[in-house]
Amino acid sequence: MSKINELRTNRAKTWEQAKAFLDSHRNEKGLLSAEDTQTYERMEQEIVDLGHEIDRQERLDAMEREMQAAVNTPLTSKPDNQKNDTKTGRASDAYKKAFWNQIRMRGVTPELRNALSEGTDSEGGYLVPDEFEHQLIKGLEEENVIRAHAHVITTSNGLHKIPVVASHGTASWMEEEDAYTESDEVFGQVNLDAHKVGSLIKVSEELLQDSAFNLEQYIHGEFARRIGAKEEDGFLNGDGSHKPTGILNGTGGAQVGVTTNSATAITADELIDLFYSLKSPYRKNAIWILNDSTIKAIRKLKDGTGNYLWQPAIKDGEVDTILGKRYFTSAFAPEIAAGAKTIAFGDFYYYWVGDRQGISIKRLNELYAGNGQVGFLVSKRLDGRLILPEAIKVLQQKAN
Repeated sequence: MSKINELRTNRAKTWEQAKAFLDSHRNEKGLLSAEDTQTYERMEQEIVDLGHEIDRQERLDAMEREMQAAVNTPLTSKPDNQKNDTKTGRASDAYKKAFWNQIRMRGVTPELRNALSEGTDSEGGYLVPDEFEHQLIKGLEEENVIRAHAHVITTSNGLHKIPVVASHGTASWMEEEDAYTESDEVFGQVNLDAHKVGSLIKVSEELLQDSAFNLEQYIHGEFARRIGAKEEDGFLNGDGSHKPTGILNGTGGAQVGVTTNSATAITADELIDLFYSLKSPYRKNAIWILNDSTIKAIRKLKDGTGNYLWQPAIKDGEVDTILGKRYFTSAFAPEIAAGAKTIAFGDFYYYWVGDRQGISIKRLNELYAGNGQVGFLVSKRLDGRLILPEAIKVLQQKAN
């Protein structure tokens, strides 16, 4: 942890130097010369590099803790010579064993073939074991900013109807013996469908035959990386046609809180206006989501009292903030450009992700046989939708 704290201290020191440089080298118009701009950008890049190094060190520390954890548990009672698998269906050990033997095309006994029938998929593949599905979903959360902060539900069918309050009832002042004015809640309904997302993974026959090759880990890592990226793009930019309805979509997405006066820049006042365009109940758990390049622009902005809106984490356990709220960057958030919705700010718990239960893997034996490879089609069904548009506000750049 001392290494991380040292990196945080260095980054904070560099940030203070960058702020001082900006304040002392701006001309009467508040601009930097070309030479000073290059100097500042080098300082800013050092801040970015130190941030990446902090992230890497935190991941290394987490892996180190995991590697040092005990690999077994002590016996606290007399061992039972007869192992009883009380789990059933896709959660059972027998199903897990049969599933991975089938994927590798190793001998499957009639008993294990019978166990596989629990997870037969209608499209010719097999549903993954429950434990592996939970691991995949956890991997998707690590690859996907939106999923990690959304409200995720699991459905057993393709359509899930969510009742939402479209408008609220009100109270009224009354004289004695006045009649009560009717004012009821008006309920609407949001539907979560099941859109299919998948990926083709190819593995050489030699690797499949190699017992040392961890096929389960490979499929888990590749699937989480590929599908995680595709999900995040859909959760942000999807149009609802055979994919989720994205937060930035014009229909069914978040409300526009602020439209900038420039197509290519953002001011401090506009960012503060976006902050307060979100109703206060949602600000409590609100976060920012934006592109890395937008963070670069925001680092130069100050509020009315001369404080920079972006603040770095200094101590362990702290996080970088914008106006005191944590931010996350996504490669799928638009960069600053005319008409683009560049920043989303709000409580992303009101973005609902509906996972259709059952992730399917189908083995392709013949298609890539000429190359000595076996293909695996991995797919899942899901949908995503913002059920309360006022819970997230976006900043949109002025159109040309």
